[in-house]
Formats: sequence, structure tokens, C-alpha cells
Amino acid sequence: MNNLTLIIPAKREGSSLPLVLEEIKNYECQILVVLEASDIETINSAKNYNCKIIYQQETGYGDAILEGLKNVKTEYTCIFNADGSFDPKYLDEMIKICKNLDFVFASRYKEKGGSDDDTLLTKIGNFTFTKIGNIFFSVNISDILYTYIIGKTVSFKSLNLKSKDFCLCVEIPIKAKRKGMSYTDTPSYERKRKAGEKKVNEFKDGFKIFLYMIKTFFK
Repeated sequence: MNNLTLIIPAKREGSSLPLVLEEIKNYECQILVVLEASDIETINSAKNYNCKIIYQQETGYGDAILEGLKNVKTEYTCIFNADGSFDPKYLDEMIKICKNLDFVFASRYKEKGGSDDDTLLTKIGNFTFTKIGNIFFSVNISDILYTYIIGKTVSFKSLNLKSKDFCLCVEIPIKAKRKGMSYTDTPSYERKRKAGEKKVNEFKDGFKIFLYMIKTFFK
């Protein structure tokens, strides 16, 4: 797995990030932790681990991923959350599947998938946005808002991603489809976050994603 880089956006994750880094420390992959330079607590929490810390020039979840992508030199890239909800046991299988594809999207809603973190509201939101993605963009995946994604680094970079916020989660599959790239989704179980608080605001960020999808549809 030394041909894989994990991009870990970490905003105010001083409590959970060390637990995540401890869990993945024996995986032979590159680890990029991306965060704001002012987030001293999270920076200090990662200093004893074998990872590279990258400072964002701007703010936002999407911006952190874009900053990380600029620094990836391995064949494969994976977006990996700092809250402990992503289980690294799926990495081996996802990278095997990705050998013949551009992207592999993890899904909580396929058989053998699931979530300990989903609420009724987030489940409805995910179902709605996934339907919009499938109907209006022909994105044939079952969990469009889940960003546990492995892809070939060259494919990630060729998408020319722009979103600085959580809209990035739908920008990736929509652009992959429009560019004729190959992809699939595979079951994954989302765990409860290990510490800290969710950064997603269901209403505010949901509305932004909805507007992004509408604007993109008419482009």
C-alpha cells in the first residue's frame, strides 16, 4: 500500500486525530494531514506521528482536500476523515478494485454497508441528493455525500476540482461521470466519530450542495 496517500482534512480534531493516526500507523501509506495554521491543538496532536502536516491557504473541507492533492506523489489517493468514522479495514479491498478503475466510492447504503452516525435527517438528505445525482447527472452510485473515496491520483487531479466546501463531495462524482471516467461503489460501514463535533451543518451545507447541483445541471 506504499503507492497510496491518505489526505486527512482535520479541523479542530485534536482529540480524534491521534486516535485515527494510531489506528493507521502500521499501514504502509503516505499520510497528509491538512488543516489551518491557527489550529494549534490539532497540529500538536499529530506531531508524534509519521505524517506530513500541510497548512491551508484558505478554509473549508473542500479546500483542505484540494491543498492535499497538490502534494500527492503516489499512484493512488484516498480521502480519509480525521474523526474516526472511516474504517481503514476497507482500504486494501478498495485499492484492489481501483486498479482497473478511476475511482471507488465507499457506500453506507449498499448491502453489508451501514452507519452508526446517520440520523433520520442525514439519511433523508443523502437519499435525496443521491437521487438527484442519479437522475440529473446519471451518477450511478448509492451514497453521493460520503467522501470515503479512493482514486488514481492522475484522475483526481484531472477533475480540476474547485469547491472549497462540502460541495466537493458531489463535484467529484459529477465531474467523473461527465469526463467519462470509470468508477464503482462498494459497501462500507461508517463508525461513530471518536471525539469532537460534526463540522457539517445539515441545513446550511445541504442548501449549498443543492444549489451547486442545480447550477451544475444547467451548465
